[in-house]
Amino acid sequence: MRITRYVAGWLCAALILCWTAQAKVMPVEFDTGRNRLIAYMLSHQLPAQHFGHKPFGDELSQAAFKLYLRQLDPRKRFLLKADVEQLSAFADHIDDELSRGRIILPDAAMQILNDRVKEVQGLVDQIMDAGFDPHRKDYLETDPKKIEPPADKTELKDRWRRSLKMDVLETYLTAIEKKNKELKKEGKPQLAEDTEQVDKKLWDEAMTKVRKRTHNYLHRLLQVTRQEHYNRYFDAVARAFDPHTNYMAPTSKEDFDIHMSGSLEGIGALLREDDGHIKVVRIIPGSAAERQGQLHAEDTILAVSEKDGDPVDISDMRIREAVSYIRGPKGTEVRLTVLRPDGARQVIPIVRDVVKIEETYVKSTVVKDSKGKKIGYIRIPSFYRDFSGGRNGEKPRNVTDDTRSALYKLKKEGISGLILDLRNNGGGSLSDAVEVSGLFLPGGPVVQVKNSQGMIRVLEDDDSNVAYDGPMIVLVNQFAASASEILAAALQDYGRALVVGGAHTHGKGTVQALVDLNRNLPLLHLKKYDDLGALKVTIQKFYRVNGGSTQYRGVIPDVVLPSLLDYMKTGEQYMDNSLPWDQVEDVGRMAWKGPRFEVKLARERSSEFVAGNKKFEKIAEESLKAEKRSKETKVADFLSGIVKERKELEQARKEAEEAGFISMTGDHEDTESTEKKSLDEQLAEDPYVSLVLFLMDGDKLGEQVIGKVK
Repeated sequence: MRITRYVAGWLCAALILCWTAQAKVMPVEFDTGRNRLIAYMLSHQLPAQHFGHKPFGDELSQAAFKLYLRQLDPRKRFLLKADVEQLSAFADHIDDELSRGRIILPDAAMQILNDRVKEVQGLVDQIMDAGFDPHRKDYLETDPKKIEPPADKTELKDRWRRSLKMDVLETYLTAIEKKNKELKKEGKPQLAEDTEQVDKKLWDEAMTKVRKRTHNYLHRLLQVTRQEHYNRYFDAVARAFDPHTNYMAPTSKEDFDIHMSGSLEGIGALLREDDGHIKVVRIIPGSAAERQGQLHAEDTILAVSEKDGDPVDISDMRIREAVSYIRGPKGTEVRLTVLRPDGARQVIPIVRDVVKIEETYVKSTVVKDSKGKKIGYIRIPSFYRDFSGGRNGEKPRNVTDDTRSALYKLKKEGISGLILDLRNNGGGSLSDAVEVSGLFLPGGPVVQVKNSQGMIRVLEDDDSNVAYDGPMIVLVNQFAASASEILAAALQDYGRALVVGGAHTHGKGTVQALVDLNRNLPLLHLKKYDDLGALKVTIQKFYRVNGGSTQYRGVIPDVVLPSLLDYMKTGEQYMDNSLPWDQVEDVGRMAWKGPRFEVKLARERSSEFVAGNKKFEKIAEESLKAEKRSKETKVADFLSGIVKERKELEQARKEAEEAGFISMTGDHEDTESTEKKSLDEQLAEDPYVSLVLFLMDGDKLGEQVIGKVK
């Protein structure tokens, strides 16, 4: 492959470069000159180095202001309508602030926010002292997009009253559940959740906990430094260019690792900050979270607690602070209060553990169709490559070699077809995406890479050997991204494989580079300032061999199937300021001359299978229910209403578990008791694999696979 060394070397250099910028410690004192310099550099370097070369004018200023305001008060619980109007005067002038080095917005916003937080501190005690009627029928809107900032202080107080009441009710019901588990073990009668008279002791304890927790939360907000407000402002400016462009403030090495990968040592999840919330991006294969099975991408983590501790609200926390609560010693349990995309809340217990490395590698097995014919199955969890050179003299692992080995073993088994599973594959090494494509293609272009100057490089498979030339189907979903999209797109464009899955893949078709601001100073004497941080900037874009970008739209499968993810707005097309889809010239290619699926016929047969399959019927039903729940964002804020909603969600989860769509851990007393099913067991229950086997059925294969193209 022509680009292996180039890409590997570039990535290593980029990481080293960024570590140089990040290793220093954040300056303790606020330095006006330093921040003016950062502002000046952002105003010049972002338009110059970003792929889109967007001019820094009013449009970008407005986009940056919108992002800044959202992270300042994400749940609209502090700033009044008049405050927002006052700050909106800056919306068109952020570009002017940066270029002139006279920054006002973060200082003005910090002052207004802190004043409102102090007011809310007083309101909390007033509200808590007055108490709540648990049976009064209140409702709480949980989607900030559907509400406006409070019109006045009266509305602000009522918003907090509803919010605090909800916290007390949830805390009380959690205490009831815990108490009932103890009573059940002792063989004693259990407490009723929904009664006219609440348990006074547990209610008072809930009131005390919520008061203390809320004051701790408000105190934490007031501890946010002036520099942190500036850092958030700079980051909003960067994200106005696209969601993958960021300003990275100087941090410790630990914080740098979190910012770069969001990796949570202990549970194994990648996180991102999203308008004041901590969201799950991806679950790491082989991790504690993956083995436990309940935490999923797009979940929002609301609170964190130890097994027997009180939950800590991590709303509005920076990611590194949130991680400090989630991390912990191996073998200990952390409990995450999670908000699902469909609006459901769940407490997820995860026993912290190290990632089981073997689970992150390529896996393969043989499955059989209805006639007993052997079909190979390969799962690629990510496009990994060990650049460290291996350990203890061992050859470093990479996905290309592992896939090649898996193909060799499957061919010895005498397979008559192959399933390549890229679902939930978040990407990885670009060079390996090209090389793995080459295992199935006889040479030729695989992907085009366009830089910010408009120059296009075509990355090719320059090996004419084909490791496997039989019928092939690729499985994808909305969480297949980046390198996995390149592979799926190449195999689709050549007609080499039938792509099957949900509505679209993620649509991440861009490349980022790390720019050390300390190495790009305009004048030598400005070296006197402490570490300026770094920029992560989008500099390149991927295009398929047919000319279409994988950015934004992702890969549209040949056969689109119902999915539990259908209701979720996930992917590049739903992210703020994402780069649009576009196209360049088709580079040309030789169509695959081996066996291939007739797309139209495959769609017809798939429709027949889905219509008569109970699991797909259940998938469509559950997806519709989830979509309905996701739209019902105004929730009950009274005891009987919350109990009713909890029971409905619990029933929905049980039905989903019985259908094999999710895993649950019962009463959460022993989170290690649930063993993960073997690969063969998982595939036996997988409706998508069942459909693929139907398409590859021995009798139907001849009808669906065209002979070699002449």
